[in-house]
Amino acid sequence: MNSDVDCQAIVAAVGDAIIASDAAGAITLWNPGAERMFGYTEAEALGRSLDLITPERLRQRHWDGYHKSMDTGTTKYGNDLLRVPAVHKDGRAMSIAFTVAMLFTPERKVSAVVAVIRDETQRFQDERELRKRVAELEALAAAGR
Repeated sequence: MNSDVDCQAIVAAVGDAIIASDAAGAITLWNPGAERMFGYTEAEALGRSLDLITPERLRQRHWDGYHKSMDTGTTKYGNDLLRVPAVHKDGRAMSIAFTVAMLFTPERKVSAVVAVIRDETQRFQDERELRKRVAELEALAAAGR
């Protein structure tokens, strides 16, 4: 069995988005999950900057962290889930959660970063609504004392 074919099949089959980018931040892998999640086809995404899905107001912070990871070869998001805003092709705001893996050359220089991403927009909205409702109930309870 060819392991390359198996890996490609896995990347294509998973429901989560899998996106890889090179050391400069250009997208080098964009699976069908990423197409469904963000609305861009693979052809539209490959070679483009990660700015494609990063909200404009967060780009500087994103790139500061990205370049630091490229320079150090480390990231705290290999095991810890990072939750951040993102943007869909149609412009709507999203909430995503992801982990990353750093890939290295034989010389131990970072060659790419791979992110496995889940759309948590609905969960984020549900939690925000729940927090709002709890605050309202606490205010009513405090007023009734």
